Amino acid sequence: MPWIAILVGLLAGLAVWSILDHIQSFQVDKIFRQELQVQLDLRARESLIRFDRYLSGYSALTQLLANHRRLSDYLETAVITDEPRRYINSPPPWLPNLLMRTALELPSQILLTNLSGKVQEIFQTNSTPAPTEIAHQVAAYLLNQHDSRAIIERIANHFYLITSATIEHLNGHHLGYLVMLVPIDDLFLAASQHGLNVERAAVALVDVIDRRLIASVDATALPPGSQLEDWDATYVITTQSLDEYAGQNSHPLFATFVPHSAVEKMSRHVRIFERRQRFIAALVFVIVFTAVIYLVSARLNKVLKRMTRFSQRALGIAEPGFDRDGNQLLLLEDWIRHFTQLVLIAREEMNRKHQAAMRESEALKAAMMEASLDAIVTLDRDGQVIEFNRAAERLFSVTRQEALNASFAERFLPSVARAAFKRLLDRSRHLHRQPQERCELLALLPDNVERPVEISIALIGLDDERFYTLYIHDISSRKQAEQEIKSLARFASESPNPIMRVTAEGLIVYANNASRPLLLAWQAVDYDAHLPEEWREVVILALGAGQPLEREFEVAGQLYSLLFAPIRDLGYVNLYARDITAVRRAEQESRQHQAELVHVCRLSTLGEVATGMAHELNQPLSAIVNYANGCTRRLQGGSGQVEELVGAMNQITAQAQRASEIIRRLRALVGKQPPSRSLVDLNQLVREVRTFLEFDTNRLGIDIDLDLLVVNTIPVRVDLVQIEQVLLNLVSNALDALEERHEEQRQLCIRTGMRDGLAWVVVEDTGFGIAPERLGELFNPFVTTKDTGMGMGLAISQTIIDNHEGKIWAESELGRGAAFYVTLPLAIIKPATTELSDSDTCE
Repeated sequence: MPWIAILVGLLAGLAVWSILDHIQSFQVDKIFRQELQVQLDLRARESLIRFDRYLSGYSALTQLLANHRRLSDYLETAVITDEPRRYINSPPPWLPNLLMRTALELPSQILLTNLSGKVQEIFQTNSTPAPTEIAHQVAAYLLNQHDSRAIIERIANHFYLITSATIEHLNGHHLGYLVMLVPIDDLFLAASQHGLNVERAAVALVDVIDRRLIASVDATALPPGSQLEDWDATYVITTQSLDEYAGQNSHPLFATFVPHSAVEKMSRHVRIFERRQRFIAALVFVIVFTAVIYLVSARLNKVLKRMTRFSQRALGIAEPGFDRDGNQLLLLEDWIRHFTQLVLIAREEMNRKHQAAMRESEALKAAMMEASLDAIVTLDRDGQVIEFNRAAERLFSVTRQEALNASFAERFLPSVARAAFKRLLDRSRHLHRQPQERCELLALLPDNVERPVEISIALIGLDDERFYTLYIHDISSRKQAEQEIKSLARFASESPNPIMRVTAEGLIVYANNASRPLLLAWQAVDYDAHLPEEWREVVILALGAGQPLEREFEVAGQLYSLLFAPIRDLGYVNLYARDITAVRRAEQESRQHQAELVHVCRLSTLGEVATGMAHELNQPLSAIVNYANGCTRRLQGGSGQVEELVGAMNQITAQAQRASEIIRRLRALVGKQPPSRSLVDLNQLVREVRTFLEFDTNRLGIDIDLDLLVVNTIPVRVDLVQIEQVLLNLVSNALDALEERHEEQRQLCIRTGMRDGLAWVVVEDTGFGIAPERLGELFNPFVTTKDTGMGMGLAISQTIIDNHEGKIWAESELGRGAAFYVTLPLAIIKPATTELSDSDTCE
């Protein structure tokens, strides 16, 4: 038996190896060809890189010479001639010595041109004359050249490398161009390929038009002028385009030549190596294959022996009698058939028992699935639903019949959760029957409603089948509660206002980030810090009263409003602070702006009353002049009595005081001063306003009727100037309204009185009145009924009255006049009152 196994192994190994050897040979040849092409391309790229670096050296040399100061100094003083100046073998004065020290091949010509490209000077490094077409070619090159790259150009059937650079003055002014011509020949190409082994590879430049060699590294092996196709039988040729160096009349190619002999030599070495390796591999393969067959045969013998012992112990079958007469193989076949029948009978019995146990287990699982409060879904190996309990129907709002055979991920998960669910399935394969930890995902309900759930997956493996049981728990209520808790927890920390919690002993147990300025001011930044003593008393007072207390505290120029809110059940106080610095500053600026606006309005009003005030001031001044002239004449005539002169002087004094009082009132009206309130008589304010407008009333032929309350005073605590301004504005508006009436129809009345702790004043006129639709917007800014009005008088008046805690409004009947009402709080309530009614009129 072992020898038969060995022989079979040898034959089978040789047969299999013959097939594999054919395939391996084909693959090795293919790999060799690919590697050969890679090596050829690599050598071609290396040669091209060396050539490109060599050309870049000429570009750098040209730029270096053009930037030399000697060249720019020479061009500044050079004399321009019609014919170019030539230097042969002897360097010109403008050329630095560094050209002779370079490792590059010397150019045949170096030219200086002006900015238009005309050649001015030519330096020839040898005795070979420059081509006659050089001037035209250089001019065309400079005309089309916009950068400093080098090009290969055909000039007089010869190829030249042309490089140029702009010559600049120190101030950046362009002076001309430096152009360098280098002949492309065998020496040039050999210098560019320094270190190249010409026996292994050679390079040449090829004219793309006629496919002939321009220059080569080895002129003897590859003579210039020969056709590129003439060398296909001798060399493996790789050509590469030199488009970046192509000129107008040339399109050179860079060709790399590798001898076929070198390729064949390398191929021969590879084949020898490959054959040796194939022989070794074949020998190893046959030995290993034979050993495997031998080991498998020995293993089968052991298995048969174990089967016989197992049958004898488990099924009571005697071992096959191979020592009996007859065909031993037939005896073994009968014994195996009998053994198989007994095994099938035992298997059927075990299946019946297993199915009964399975039915009991399935009934128990069905009862558990129906009674489960969480959704339970069973999937097959393709992810399709094969079981769906009642809790799952309630969760997904889908019946069991609708869910069966549906793809769970496509039907019940949104697109963003499907990748995560697939990872859960993959992980469950490694956990076998153990449910993995719950993972949060989004479930997709009807109408594209998404709901957060927790999913745990258990793998069920039966023979060659695989099932997944999903345990799904709805966590939407828990998520909502968590979000609410998190939002409440972040409320204090994210608040821009300081929030602190303080115990009854003044211990600060919590403070958010915005509280740091207060903590620094209280020196309470350490852990377990306490409030200062004065603020502890406020905390105790708030806890004792059970009501919030508010205090103000200034810290480094910032004013905070502190609210102590007691929580008596827990024995602590929540301290809420608010920065009111901007509020206070805004209030102060508002008062200041209001005062300035009032002052502007007074200045506007001054223009209306200036003429009347001047007329009123003119009377006392005229009286003073008259009395003074009379005294002068009597004194000069010697007829004046002392008593008469003293009387005249007293009249002068009285008239001067009258003028002073007029000026004082005018200054008080116009002067810019901070708001200040004092106790004044409202009737006296009305009288003063009347005197301000005497000139206008006389001009219009109007006598202002005063119907003042018959008491000693109507006391109000107001800003005298501001209230005078309001009354002056109302009376001025009334006069403007009366100016449109005939003189006999002009009437103006001012009434005052007190009622219910308020003082009131009414300005009535008999003008044309105000339209009802205009009354609602009369006190808005920039609303006016005058052609030249600004619309700010009544708006400012309302602001002033509101600041005095009063009211102002208007009533009008179109065609019969208008009435403006003003009420102010009384400073002292007087028992005498009068009623304000619509029937009150002025006589």
